Amino acid sequence: MARPKRVLFVVNDPAFFLSHRLPLGLAARERGYDVHVATGPGAAASEVRAQGFPFHEVPLSRSGRRPDAELRAIAALYKLFRELAPDLVHLVTIKPVLYGGIAARLARVPAVVSAVSGLGYVFIQRGARATATRAAVRAMYRIALGARRGRTIFQNGEDLDDFVSHGSVRRDRTVLIRGSGVDLAKFRPTPEPPEPLVVMLPSRMLWDKGVGEMVEAARSLRPKHPQARFVLVGDTDPNPASIPRATLEGWRDEGVIEWWGFRRDMPDVLAQAHVVVLPSYREGLPKGLIEAAAAARPIVTSDVPGCREVVRHEDNGLLVPVKDAASLAAAIDRLLGDADLRRRMGARGRERAVEEFSVEGVVESTMSLYRDLLGA
Repeated sequence: MARPKRVLFVVNDPAFFLSHRLPLGLAARERGYDVHVATGPGAAASEVRAQGFPFHEVPLSRSGRRPDAELRAIAALYKLFRELAPDLVHLVTIKPVLYGGIAARLARVPAVVSAVSGLGYVFIQRGARATATRAAVRAMYRIALGARRGRTIFQNGEDLDDFVSHGSVRRDRTVLIRGSGVDLAKFRPTPEPPEPLVVMLPSRMLWDKGVGEMVEAARSLRPKHPQARFVLVGDTDPNPASIPRATLEGWRDEGVIEWWGFRRDMPDVLAQAHVVVLPSYREGLPKGLIEAAAAARPIVTSDVPGCREVVRHEDNGLLVPVKDAASLAAAIDRLLGDADLRRRMGARGRERAVEEFSVEGVVESTMSLYRDLLGA
């Protein structure tokens, strides 16, 4: 009797697999696939094992840039692919896509799915060094995404067009699946909590998430809304754009914001918000915003790729120019002063989440892709 088709997820961090790909792994297993998970080291590895997935640790570092270490990561993935002999590898986040894509071609993995969840820090930065780095990364993408039986998932059409126009991937090897989905039973509409009004930014604490602009906006709004609470929810991150912990603590001690750190109970956290904000510089499709929409919270976010996939201006939220703290403050001020507008936009956000961003829809689209690639 032939063994089940083997699917291997490769993700940089076990916690990210749990937060963004666990429903997909469970669904693949329910459909009869032999599902394995490989990630870099992390405390959440035990939880991945507890979910019943065979787990493989690989030397993937989210922030490392030493050439010898990066080559070791590619070699380790090649070795794992040869030993495990997956029928399909599903590569998620930048390093697994780049390194895993190269290793998969060398190991002749039959089918490769690469998930580009956003263009990342390298594509946001400006300057001669950043331009040179982008050129090198694009060249790596051309190799990594070049498998004949490979498909690259993009979360928004603008990122897809960017990769195709630069020759990083062929258009006929691309698929548009909008985000990792939201559990609509878990993130449900709740009535607004009592005042004081809470303005919340849920994300990793990175400069390119617009955290600095949020703090500037909070400062400017404090005289008009002295009782309002401006809350950051999320932790620091091993990323060049990470905000130092001392800076976050300084803002907190100054009284301009509250910093709640990393939270696992996001449905309960979002239920405490009146307005959700993400002034990001660029996104794939931000999970925090689709969760906020599902929870029926009005959103203020940047008019940039990814964010405008979730928010339609004047419908379920407000779009503001990127890196513009004054416009951000004006949009927040408008929502703070209009409870009816908050409720209307929140209700429209829930409708859009149900129509466009359910986790079930993402799972079914991805399972269809697996079947196409594996011929099953």
